Amino acid sequence: MPAVNRIKIYNIKPRKENFEMSQEENHSVFSKDTRHINRRGFLAGAAALSFAVINPKFVRGTEANAKINIGLIGCGERGAWIAELFNRHGGYNFVAAADYFEDRVNAFGDKFNIPASKRFTGLSGYKRLLETKPDAIVIESPPYFHPEQAAAGVDAGVHVYLAKPIAVDVVGCNSVAESGKKATAAKRCFLVDFQTRANEFYCEAINRIHNGDLGKLAFGEATYHADSPWTRMNEVLAKDPANPENRLRAWGLDKILSGDIITEQNIHTLDVMSWVMNQAPLRAFGKGGRTVRDDAGDIWDHFVATFEYPDNVAFSFSSRQFKGHGTSPEGIRNRVFGSKGILETEYGGAVLIRGENFYKGGRTSDIYEQGAVSNIATFHKNITGSDFTNSTVEPSVRSNLVTILGRTAAYEERLVNWDEIVKSNQKLQANLKGLKD
Repeated sequence: MPAVNRIKIYNIKPRKENFEMSQEENHSVFSKDTRHINRRGFLAGAAALSFAVINPKFVRGTEANAKINIGLIGCGERGAWIAELFNRHGGYNFVAAADYFEDRVNAFGDKFNIPASKRFTGLSGYKRLLETKPDAIVIESPPYFHPEQAAAGVDAGVHVYLAKPIAVDVVGCNSVAESGKKATAAKRCFLVDFQTRANEFYCEAINRIHNGDLGKLAFGEATYHADSPWTRMNEVLAKDPANPENRLRAWGLDKILSGDIITEQNIHTLDVMSWVMNQAPLRAFGKGGRTVRDDAGDIWDHFVATFEYPDNVAFSFSSRQFKGHGTSPEGIRNRVFGSKGILETEYGGAVLIRGENFYKGGRTSDIYEQGAVSNIATFHKNITGSDFTNSTVEPSVRSNLVTILGRTAAYEERLVNWDEIVKSNQKLQANLKGLKD
């Protein structure tokens, strides 16, 4: 997921080359309980969050007006970028850092004045970080490691801020779901960082859909078409693919470490689909492959799938991660068609509803940064305000499982039922041989 800010959508890399060693019950899509968001109230609330002051009884190890002490797990580009946003908020203080690679943790430590004694390397560096007893951790490591690190954080009694995707397999998703519940029981915050779910226009448009503004839903589309974001990783891996540390640095090109492009990157558009439908799909059929890309990894370059939901509603999905040669439109887009109107969304572009219940919405040009800024403010507010509902966990688990459903259907070229996926106990095993602990 620093030069990624304010760039065209088709160059956005929702996860950069960062690295530490690094059903739900069906709910009606027409729920009447969800209320429209007031735009002025949304903005005023977001602004207020930025100036929240710590109440010491809510944050272990702090004094009045002190900042929340946090440790960063994963000091690559995404980790360093989001750390700047935590720092800009003003309510946090970085006190420890962990990354498999010494050069990365030292660069981060030097920038944020973290003493050498609180810089940790190796696959188990995050464990040693937790022994320093920060108030919270920010996990920006490769997705494969997210469940293990999040669980360790909850067990250590710290608040957890977790990057998407939350996991690469069903076992990992179940682990994060359990960690979220344990965090709530222990009065700790657990937040999953999806930018769209923090954007006022997405929130308002989808709340309107849940209130019936599109009428009876007919079908939808979810797409993510972009160039490959892994050029520099490929340069590293191509030099010596057999080198285990090169494989780790190039985690985005590894099916298991990343979850493949449908889980690592395409989750953005599939999360919007899942958010709109507000329930799990019934089944999916898919195709895809590694047809165009010739890099040193094993991830696919495209996926195509159809997701079937209750009430005869289907979503078509497609993704591409190779050169588009000027084709348009690009990026992360969703459309939902109903009897009264149509939802159109573009990550970095316009969000609106056309039809009988017109909603002008607005543009989301700064969503990549502002979504994270909003989530960082919410994390701070929840910690200081003792809000441990941890409402981002359950929908994030479902969206992650949706990507695994589509991935399984495409890998195996067959119709796969949701119940089959959620009951799966298959755990992906990465090749970590030769890496230091």
